[in-house]
Amino acid sequence: MALTYRERAEYVRQKKLEYTGQKIKQRNDMDTDDDGALPMSDDFRFIPLANDSDGGFYGYVAQSVNFTRLLDVYPLYVDPVELIAGRRMPKLIRYIGDGEWPTKWPHHIASYEHLIEKQELYGITPGIGSSQHYACDYDMGIRLGFTGLLDKIRSFREMHGPDRREFYDAEERVLLAILRLIQRHVDYMAFLLSVEKEEQNRQNLLEMLDCNQALLKRPPETFLEVCQWYAWFSQMGWSFNDLAAGVQIDRFLYPFYKRDKEAGILDDEKATFILTNLLVLNPDYFQLAGPDIHGNDMSNKVSFLVLRAAHWLNSTANITIRLHDRIDPRLFEAGVRYLFEDGNGWPRFSGDKGLMNYVKNRGIDRQAAIDRIALGCNWMALPGREYPLNDCVKINVAHIFDRCFHEVAYKEAPSVQKLWDRFLCCLTEAVQVTAEGIAFHLEHMHKVFPELVGNLLMHNTIEQGLDVTQAAEFINIGVDGCGLAIAADSFAALEQRIERESLLSWNQVTAAIDRNFSGPEHERVQLILKSSERYCQGASLGDKWADRINREFTRRVVDTKLPGNAIMIPGWFSWAFMAELGRNIGATPDGRKAGMPITQGANPNNNFRRDGAATAMSNGIAMVQPGYGNPAPMQLELDPGLKAEEGGIKRVMALLKGHADLGGTLMNVNILNRERILDANRHPENYPELVVRVTGFTAYFAALSPQMRQLVVDRMVESV
Repeated sequence: MALTYRERAEYVRQKKLEYTGQKIKQRNDMDTDDDGALPMSDDFRFIPLANDSDGGFYGYVAQSVNFTRLLDVYPLYVDPVELIAGRRMPKLIRYIGDGEWPTKWPHHIASYEHLIEKQELYGITPGIGSSQHYACDYDMGIRLGFTGLLDKIRSFREMHGPDRREFYDAEERVLLAILRLIQRHVDYMAFLLSVEKEEQNRQNLLEMLDCNQALLKRPPETFLEVCQWYAWFSQMGWSFNDLAAGVQIDRFLYPFYKRDKEAGILDDEKATFILTNLLVLNPDYFQLAGPDIHGNDMSNKVSFLVLRAAHWLNSTANITIRLHDRIDPRLFEAGVRYLFEDGNGWPRFSGDKGLMNYVKNRGIDRQAAIDRIALGCNWMALPGREYPLNDCVKINVAHIFDRCFHEVAYKEAPSVQKLWDRFLCCLTEAVQVTAEGIAFHLEHMHKVFPELVGNLLMHNTIEQGLDVTQAAEFINIGVDGCGLAIAADSFAALEQRIERESLLSWNQVTAAIDRNFSGPEHERVQLILKSSERYCQGASLGDKWADRINREFTRRVVDTKLPGNAIMIPGWFSWAFMAELGRNIGATPDGRKAGMPITQGANPNNNFRRDGAATAMSNGIAMVQPGYGNPAPMQLELDPGLKAEEGGIKRVMALLKGHADLGGTLMNVNILNRERILDANRHPENYPELVVRVTGFTAYFAALSPQMRQLVVDRMVESV
């Protein structure tokens, strides 16, 4: 008996759960994106060819040769029940160095050792050697197809001299390997078709076969062909260096959806199933809606089908709805309804008002700010035109505060003003050192880890024979601050408890911090500090200090120069590094103990306020948006106390709209039942299907490390 598309989607969902369980056993904890990759077979072997004495492989030739060798042995994936072929499996960057990301930098090729001491001194994550984190122009890709891209490479190679030959040969090598991989899948489909007895599966295989044969010869022309073309390119980008930025998927697919519907070869059930296949294969970051240049909403029928497909899959997804004044209220409501109904932390929401501040940056007009879309954990990118390296460069202001506190508080006659002056001095030097690291990265990255897959769909790269790190129209590097609440609440606690109220002395505070708040007397000091006025309480000392720190951080990042046309754009985000970034920080005057995680991005300290906490958090985070178009997300774990049908949807919609109207840029929301998440934290094995939004990404709760699970639980807020 033939399966319906809905039944086939359930088959896909169950397979994903099975594969995720296998990956958890293989990898143990997975504190990162659920990448959709399949578990690797124990007998898969790939040994890269090194071109360096350290065993690594660097530069255009070695990277392209090894990637093509990997693709030539890449495992095949065709399921007769599905409609899109191929799956993410091995990843080239895992074969460099220790296999961890970001990849270890080879200092013997180009060294930044002269920067390391100050990077560590100020808690800087420099981003040097970090790959991808930009957005490809997929419209270019489907306009040219793989064969058109190959022709483009060969044409521009003839226009340039031998000094660019290495670049073009490497790009050609990659494209030819992609075509060979597709051909291997075509041959496998033909074999499966020859032995398949079930008629529905035969028709399915035949459709996949025709689709992929077409992609070997020409650009995609149908809804299925575009989705398969995108899947192949995305799979290759991920397999090369984790490239996973998606596309404004509703605008991107709508012309093909409309054409196929009119031609009678596509209906909404089939379109939803194709999208389900795409989401399970490539859980990339996709945006829905947003305004056009005239302020009209860009959502369409495909917007709703994408949400429906994610609902069918009922798993991890990274879908963002861009809120603006004219958004279709039905789409907004549908998105929030799925937050309640599926409880998987998707979709998330971005705020158009705050994101349009991107026009403050050099050379950016309104159209570019509109085209810059949500394509990563916390970040936006202008497809094809911008190299932002977002979410890779971080300045830990909590680390800077900790260092300055120990320089000032233990000397004669300490004061908050002296501490603030020292903090600003160190912050200035930290931003300058960060800029020097970025300049180093831009100068040397192409010689070590060129962007061989992403270059294919970026403007100016193939035309000039240069890597995207050199040729991008806009090099607007994101610099994220983190640990804001720790620094702000520490300044506030010292000002309130020592200088305003005289409840504590500097000696009492330093003694308690030296003992990590252990012992009755020091625990009393800790309670007094923790009960001071906190960031996000509303018109508090903590809010005042968060605002001051944000303003000074923003000004320094914006004003510090980079070489050429490159600039830095400020934001606030910690990704999933809260534990790592807090490990080397001592006890702090906000009451935090030594070595404990820092706060998430622009979020307040946990338990900052009990009554009306979500609204207060929204107001506070909106206040500290840097205002240049890069986000300072609001991360919200919410037990609203109301079911969807009892008014919960309208309350959450009001909260999200209110934050966007205040200039909030990105809203990551989990709708969670407190008792369920607490039990899942105790017994994760009993909740294999529970999905949460960790920071900017979603993941299976059971796949997270115990520490990361606890961080999610600790962020719970009880009221809207």
